[in-house]
Amino acid sequence: MNAVLAVKQYVSKMIEDSGPGMKVLLMDRETTGIVSMVYTQSEILQKEVYLFERLDSANREAMKHLKAICFLRPTKENVELLIQELRRPKYSIYFIYFSNVISKSDVKSLAEADEQEVVAEVQEFYGDYIAVNPHVFSLNLLGCCQGRSWDPAQLSRTTQGLTALLLSLKKCPMIRYQLSSESAKRLAECVKQVITKEYELFDFRRTEVPPLLLILDRSDDAITPLLNQWTYQAMVHELLGINNNRIDLSRVPGISKDLREVVLSAENDEFYANNMYLNFAEIGSNIKNLMEDFQRRKPKEQQKLESIADMKAFVENYPQFKKMSGTVSKHVTVVGELSRLVGERNLLEVSEVEQELACQNDHSSALQNVRRLLQNPKVTELDAARLVMLYALHYERHSSNSLPGLMTELKNRGVSEKYRKLVSAVVEYGGKRVRGSDLFSPKDAVAITKQFLKGLKGVENVYTQHQPLLQETLDQLIKGKLKDSQYPYLGPNTLRDRAFVPTRPTGPDGAYLRRLESTSYKIKFVIGPQDSSVTATLLKTKHGSSTFCMNQATTYEIAAGEGMLLPGDPDGTRLIPCLSQMTTITYLPIQKSCKVTLSESPSRFRLKRGT
Repeated sequence: MNAVLAVKQYVSKMIEDSGPGMKVLLMDRETTGIVSMVYTQSEILQKEVYLFERLDSANREAMKHLKAICFLRPTKENVELLIQELRRPKYSIYFIYFSNVISKSDVKSLAEADEQEVVAEVQEFYGDYIAVNPHVFSLNLLGCCQGRSWDPAQLSRTTQGLTALLLSLKKCPMIRYQLSSESAKRLAECVKQVITKEYELFDFRRTEVPPLLLILDRSDDAITPLLNQWTYQAMVHELLGINNNRIDLSRVPGISKDLREVVLSAENDEFYANNMYLNFAEIGSNIKNLMEDFQRRKPKEQQKLESIADMKAFVENYPQFKKMSGTVSKHVTVVGELSRLVGERNLLEVSEVEQELACQNDHSSALQNVRRLLQNPKVTELDAARLVMLYALHYERHSSNSLPGLMTELKNRGVSEKYRKLVSAVVEYGGKRVRGSDLFSPKDAVAITKQFLKGLKGVENVYTQHQPLLQETLDQLIKGKLKDSQYPYLGPNTLRDRAFVPTRPTGPDGAYLRRLESTSYKIKFVIGPQDSSVTATLLKTKHGSSTFCMNQATTYEIAAGEGMLLPGDPDGTRLIPCLSQMTTITYLPIQKSCKVTLSESPSRFRLKRGT
């Protein structure tokens, strides 16, 4: 299962189906981001796509020598814009692809608008999500819930994105959801409704062990998103911010013009792919090795060109040298800025106290350390507020709770009201009354034993002691020990449904899934947030109110890929490989698609589904 490959295959198929000749790629705001995550502009240029336009752009010129490949979300706005486009076509021929299911009435409206018969075909290609990494996707949604209820528009978009992912990966899963979360249940029901309604699209070849869609709620673990992270990708998200693989470095002191915006993509950057889940200390060492390797190669590239053979060798090697030069400059700049921010914000000391609040139960020590950092002028407003939030969550019902005093200290040090309001909001959102699990005092005998042994052994790194609740949940799932009473199936568990989670994935979540894929369980996962930021988004309020918009139904997409444990086999001695491992294929077929062809009358379209 590879989300990036799934979307990339769709884009490739669109271009191939349009045939030879010069082309324009016509997109909307969302599909522009979807395509940019899987293809670079230079890669698409090699496929004879020479122009990239937005459908809603008012100043597009007519270019009758170009073929138009339209990749659009099937929204009412896009359908209306496309109708206007077909009535006054600017290009010679149109190949129309929608990123999700389109209604028959909209297809009819498009057919009626195509009076000049410029539409060659209309298809549904289910790339309706942002493929961040092979096992991570996003919908780039913010504030999907108001209080503890779904925003209807966001629920609809989340359902569309998730079902599109299922179709693109050719999965029809069993569905389980977190019983303590009404939002998780609501989303599970919506996904199930789509699968039932579009049963022909989900009619994939059955596997002996069906995939699983597990839907969780971030409110069960509000701790993980509040912690500073120390892996490369997570630090970039947290400290610099990243949007569709792009990082804005324009505010970095002394930054050069060429590096004001850089792209970090595991698909096109080998160093980033190899280091994105490593700790910051390891990144520093690897950056040094990258620099030394670059310096060793540099003199060879700059030697005198005394013969035709020398010139030929230089021309052949120069692109690789130039690419390496750009990689070195980019990562040295990014890591340098991360290092500057760590020192400027005193993050090492802050993180150590955060870990103590998340993992230890010494109230007196924790309170003393929080108060000490609140007096430190280097600690930012955000970090100070997060420390108090962590304290509030952990010691919510402690007999010596000192939260009122800490709130007073926040106010005295000038922390803005919007941050102070979030302390009570986070407790309301993810406090003990809401949580379906006990994050700090496990009652399960096995969990207590593990915690005790961990205390005896100590920790290798005080900054990474905390393990996300997702890790424990998936461990139980893999071993067949996830309780049906807490995570029930939606409908009979013999039906072929799938696994999904409303929660916000963080650095530790993604890193854990990466490690889990390489274990003997041989389980493949795809994890999908509704948005791609971390704490900044998590802590947003609406118009200064105390509503805690921590994306209560941010989603994880989790599904079996290479194999899955058989029921009644918790030790994993009998692994059943999935279809992709049982069959020999030389070409990965394009994911489930729906093709629309013109009948003899240009005013009517005949819909063919599942081609």
